[in-house]
Amino acid sequence: MITGLIAGCAPKDSALKYPVAEKQDVTDDYFGVTVADPYRWLEDDTTQAVAEWVEAENIVTQEYLSKIPFREQLKQRLTEIYNYEKISAPYKNKKTGKYYFSKNDGLQNQSVYYEKQTLDGEATVLLDPNKLSDDGTVALSGMSFSNDGKYLAYTISRSGSDWREIYVMDLATKQLTQDHILWAKFSGASWHGSGFYYSAYDAPTEGKEFSNVNENHKIYYHKLGSPQSEDVLVYQNKNYPKRFYSAWVDEDEKVLFVSESGEGLGNNLFFCDLRGKRISDFRFQISDFKQLTENHDFEYEPVEVIGETIYFYTNYDAPKYRLMKTNIAKPALANWTDVVPEAEDVLNNVAFIGGKMILTYTKDASDHAFVYSIAGVREHEVALPTFGSVGFSGDKDDKETFYTFTSFTFPSTIYKYDIEKNTSELYLAPNVKFTPEDYVTEQVFYPSKDGTKIPMFLTYKKGLECDGTNPVLLYGYGGFNISLLPSFSAMRILFLENGGVYAQANLRGGGEYGEEWHLAGTKLHKQNVFDDFIAAAEYLISEKYTSPAKICISGGSNGGLLVGAVVNQRPDLFAAALPAVGVMDMLRYHKFTIGWNWASDYGTSEDSKEMFDYLHGYSPLHTIRNDGTPYPAILATTADHDDRVVPAHTFKYMATLQAANTGTKPKLVRIETKAGHGAGKPVSKIIDENADTYSFAMYNLGMTLK
Repeated sequence: MITGLIAGCAPKDSALKYPVAEKQDVTDDYFGVTVADPYRWLEDDTTQAVAEWVEAENIVTQEYLSKIPFREQLKQRLTEIYNYEKISAPYKNKKTGKYYFSKNDGLQNQSVYYEKQTLDGEATVLLDPNKLSDDGTVALSGMSFSNDGKYLAYTISRSGSDWREIYVMDLATKQLTQDHILWAKFSGASWHGSGFYYSAYDAPTEGKEFSNVNENHKIYYHKLGSPQSEDVLVYQNKNYPKRFYSAWVDEDEKVLFVSESGEGLGNNLFFCDLRGKRISDFRFQISDFKQLTENHDFEYEPVEVIGETIYFYTNYDAPKYRLMKTNIAKPALANWTDVVPEAEDVLNNVAFIGGKMILTYTKDASDHAFVYSIAGVREHEVALPTFGSVGFSGDKDDKETFYTFTSFTFPSTIYKYDIEKNTSELYLAPNVKFTPEDYVTEQVFYPSKDGTKIPMFLTYKKGLECDGTNPVLLYGYGGFNISLLPSFSAMRILFLENGGVYAQANLRGGGEYGEEWHLAGTKLHKQNVFDDFIAAAEYLISEKYTSPAKICISGGSNGGLLVGAVVNQRPDLFAAALPAVGVMDMLRYHKFTIGWNWASDYGTSEDSKEMFDYLHGYSPLHTIRNDGTPYPAILATTADHDDRVVPAHTFKYMATLQAANTGTKPKLVRIETKAGHGAGKPVSKIIDENADTYSFAMYNLGMTLK
C-alpha cells in the first residue's frame, strides 16, 4: 500500500517526497451526507501494511531532521539542562512511621522511590522502576500503602499504555508477594482489610489491546494471597457498559464510595457503610449501595472522613466549586451542607493537614493557597513566590507540612511550612544549569473574536525588544475543564535562552474560571477555543512581540486537535506547528478505546445532523485544504502504544495532509515505538523527542543556537 518513497534533500532545498499511501473507496453516510475515508486501513495498526507505512514515514522524518545543522548541539544542551536532581516532597506514613519520596538523579529514565526513618536520616531504596525493564519503558503509575502499614500495592504501565498491572510488596522484607493483577485501567488500589479494591476490564482481544473500545468497567476486591481469578466482583452496571467505576475507602475503613462517570460532565456517587461488615465477606449486592446523587451533571469527590463527618469537594450548584459535608448516617446529597461555600475564584484543591484545611484557589490561572479551620473559617494566606502552581503534602493528624511550588522559570522547589506560624522554610531547591534571574514572566489579557478577555502568560529573556522579530512558541489546550497553570519545563529553557518567547494561553474549554468557562468551549461552542488561540497569535503580532513568520504553535491530545484545527483555519498565521497525539478524526473518535468518554466535551457525529455538521466543519482530518494554500511546517507526533488517542488519528491526518496541495513546507510525522500518550515516558525518549521537535520548530522559525 506504499509506493514512491524518496527521501528529501537538505531541509528547505526541495519539496519532500512522502510515502504514497493507497486511497481506498471507503465512505460513511451521516444524515444523508457522504463522507470519504480513504485511509481507513490505517486504523488497523496491527497489519503489515501499516507497519511498512510507519517505517517509511519515520525514514523520511529522520532524514529531514538529520540535516538540521544544530540538531545534535541542541540535543546536547537539552540533555545538560534536563540533567538535574528532581525530588518530590516527603510524605510521612503514620502507620509505618517512615518518610517516602521519589528522586531522579537527573537522567534516570524513571524516578526511584525511597524511604527513611527521619527527615535528615539516610534514605534507602524502596522501589526502583528502572530495574523493571532494560529500556526504561516500564513506569510506576501509582502507590498505595495498606492501612496497617504492612504492604505496598503499586501499579505499573508498560510502554506508556493506559493498561495497568498491580503488584504487592511486603514492606518488612521488600519482597513481592504472589499477588499480580492484570488488565486494570484508570485504577489504583484502595485498601480494605487484608486486600484492596481495583477497577478493571475483561482481557481484550489479542492484537486489539490498544485500539478496541473499552466497555464493561468493573470493580473487584482482591484478597492478598489469592489468584486474580478468585477476585470478587464488587460492582458493575451492565445497563451502562460505557461508564467508568472506581472505589474509594477512607483510611479508617468506615465507608466505601463508588464513583460512576463517563457519560456527562461529572459523576454519580454510590455509598456503602462498611461498619459492621465482616472483613471476610465482600460479596456486596447492589442493594448494599446507596445512590447519593442523581446524574452526571456535577462532580462529587469524597476527600476526607473525620469522625462521623464526610467531606466532599464538588461543583454541585457551584460552578467554581465548594467544600461540603454530611454525617455518615445521612449520606444523601439532600443532607450535605457547606463548609466553605463557592467563592469568586475557582477552588481547585482541598488538603486536610494538622487539624486544619489548606484550600488552593485558581485566580487568573495562578494558584493561591489559604489555611482554614475545620469549621471552614479562613485564617491566613500562604505567601507564594510568584505566579505559579502549588501542591501540599501532609496528614490530617500531623502538623508537619510541605509544599512544592513551580513556575515557568522556577523549577519545582520544596518548602517546609509551619501551619500555625504561617511561615515557609526552604527545604530543597534543584540546581538547574540556567539563570532564572535573566528571565521575566508577565500576564496579559487579550480580546478574543467575541470580545471575551483571555489570559496569557509570556516568558522571555529580560531586555526583549518588541520589534516583531522574536520567535514565539504558543501553547494551548482548551478542553475538559483542565487548567493550564504556570509550571517549569527544562526543555523550554533552550528556546528561551536563544531569544524565544514562550506564550501559554488560557483558552475557554479549560477550568481556569470554573464550569462556565469550560462549557463555553465545548460541543457547539468549540469554535470559541480556536478563536481564542487565533486571537492569541494576532495579539502577539499586533503588540509586535512577533510576526507570522516567527510563530510556532504547539499542543497535545485535545491540544493536538486545537493545533490541527487552527492550522486549517488560519494557515497564514503560523510558520510551524507541532500537533502531538491529537484527536484528528472528529467523526470517528468515539469508536476507539475510551474515545466515547469525550462526548461530553465534543458531542458525536451520531448525535444529530447539527452536531455532525459542526464536527465535520472543524475536524482537522476533514478540513485540510487542497487548493495550493501554503501551510506552515508541520511535525506531528504520536506513539504505537497510545491507547487513549489511538495513533490512527495522526496516521490518517498525515496521509491526507501529505497528499494535499498545501505548499512546499515539510509535513512530517514522528512515530515513537514502545511509548503511549505521554505518561511514564522514559527520560531518554523525552530528550530524543524534544530534540526533534524543538530543532524542527527552531529551524523553521529561522533560529540558530547561540
